[in-house]
Amino acid sequence: MAFGLLYDYLMGQTIEAYRYFGAHFVTQTIEGKPRHGVIFRLYAPCADDVSVIGSWNQWDVTKDKMRKVDSSGVYEIFIEGLHNYDSYKYHFRNAKGQYVDKADPFAFFSELRPGTCSRLFDIENFAWHDESYLKQRDRNFDRAMSIYEIHLGSWKGLIDGRYPSYEEVADYLIPYLRENGFTHVEIMPITQYPFDGSWGYQATGFYSVDSRYGNPFQLMSFVDRLHQEGFGVILDFAPVHFANDSFALREFDGTCLYEYADPKRTFSPWGSCYFDLGKDPVRSFLMSAMNFFLSYFHFDGIRVDAVSNIVYWEGNKAMGENTGATEFIRRLNGKIHYAHPKVMMIAEDSTDFQGVTKPLEYGGLGFDYKWDLGWMNDTLKYYSKDPIYKKYEHHNITFSMAYFFSENFLLPLSHDEVVHGKGTLINKMYGDYETKFDLLRNLFTYQFAHPGKKLNFMGNELASFDEWNESRSLPWNLLFYPKHDSVKRLVRDLNLIYQAEEAMRCEEYNPAHFHWTMVDNADQSVFAFEREYGDSDLLFVFNMTPNYYEHYDVGLYHDGEWEELFNSDKDVYGGHNQYNGLPLKSYPGGPENRPYHIEIKLGSYAACIFKRKIAKPVPKKETMKGKSVSKTRKKTARKAK
Repeated sequence: MAFGLLYDYLMGQTIEAYRYFGAHFVTQTIEGKPRHGVIFRLYAPCADDVSVIGSWNQWDVTKDKMRKVDSSGVYEIFIEGLHNYDSYKYHFRNAKGQYVDKADPFAFFSELRPGTCSRLFDIENFAWHDESYLKQRDRNFDRAMSIYEIHLGSWKGLIDGRYPSYEEVADYLIPYLRENGFTHVEIMPITQYPFDGSWGYQATGFYSVDSRYGNPFQLMSFVDRLHQEGFGVILDFAPVHFANDSFALREFDGTCLYEYADPKRTFSPWGSCYFDLGKDPVRSFLMSAMNFFLSYFHFDGIRVDAVSNIVYWEGNKAMGENTGATEFIRRLNGKIHYAHPKVMMIAEDSTDFQGVTKPLEYGGLGFDYKWDLGWMNDTLKYYSKDPIYKKYEHHNITFSMAYFFSENFLLPLSHDEVVHGKGTLINKMYGDYETKFDLLRNLFTYQFAHPGKKLNFMGNELASFDEWNESRSLPWNLLFYPKHDSVKRLVRDLNLIYQAEEAMRCEEYNPAHFHWTMVDNADQSVFAFEREYGDSDLLFVFNMTPNYYEHYDVGLYHDGEWEELFNSDKDVYGGHNQYNGLPLKSYPGGPENRPYHIEIKLGSYAACIFKRKIAKPVPKKETMKGKSVSKTRKKTARKAK
């Protein structure tokens, strides 16, 4: 088995390299007696004079020398009597003749920064309780998926001057998710990273659970508890680049073992080192890291960061496709889906690269979902405009549906939109204080109405005017103010409608279920569309200006009676209470040549959801040889008398 894993690792074909490399607690029989200890294995082709130094041997480089067990550059040693949390590093002479100390690339745990050592941890035999959840989970193509993106350290903030543990976050997060109707959590990267301000996107340990919040078992407990309550958990993972700290992967054995050897390709725009995704061992290293978290921690999906910098050199289409990296992505998605058929692979991709969510057998990259960053940019640009000029930006709302059905899109309002001077969502809205709230409520309604899965960064629902900062808690005190608390209630209600209505979640990537009913009304900046599936037929209407209409005709494709399910202008959401109370009857003929129309009250900046009442056929009585059951029963009763 060991030889096969090593061969597959070198060929870029394994997703289980962590079973061979790293530090594992094992029992070996030596001289006929069982010996309990740790076996260390290191891949360092251009290193020699390798030893393990640690807290148990007082960091003495002469004590625990590793032997070379394969010509490819694998070193190994078994050491008895070690324990969880023992710190260690590898000490060796590199290709430049320098002696260096390096953290274990396959370590399962690490010291909290500023410490740089790896730490032993036995990751086996955690007691899981989520079997029933795992049996029913899938990739959510016909299910509601409303994702709450969270940074674990700043959601609630420090507790007694320290970071909360994974389990402490779960204590508060589970009831909050339940109360507000979210279905999934996406946690920002929790692979070990040294600089707090990188938020985990520049890691040093790609198998090492972030020690800020606890050990691997505590992370397993976090996922286990959320699963028991029915919530999915997605891991944000950054396979494009790594932190350039000298104790970690950079020039690991004195050569560019993990990064590009070409100095023009080495560094990313963030100052980190690019992974050379064309190297087979690097492919195995990263594929195995993602599989490690899926297998040992039961994550329901992986969000792959910065796919634009994978498919194109430096993320620049003009520089051409990075074919070695796209082959890595295809291999990754193929192997992960084969091993975990119910796990989602999600691409954070800002390019127009074709076939990101197309299956591998049809030449695609094999992701399940792709972030629609074009939708996000166009939408926020539109909502920031003075209503006078919105008619000139009309296409920013309509354009997304021109390409939507080309991929399986996810609609993100993520952390990237509320940092670095960009302003929060409410700050991006046009107008004065009152108008910003009106438009924010409209924006959230539009996000949920638009086909595609949903993602919101923590705090969006609070309508905060202050940008997110990883070093402080969300401003929970805002919920004492009715305006802010009402926005949270609106998001909750949208989540509940999203889960309840099949038209908003089933076959949403099928164009047969979406129809524009008002798409060309640029002068008034009013949009409307229908979405239908089964017995669920919904009409969504958006007024993007302050104009108020007591009587407004909206076109329809279906005749019938329509009832208002939701109106963002209701007072419970902080609006002006211009809503439609009674069911509305449709009439023949409508704007933009639609076959029917209804007349609605349309408040300023209001977003409305109407549902068509569909009469269900009355089931016929059961018959027995042509006679009704009731008559047959009466005859039987008379005979009995």
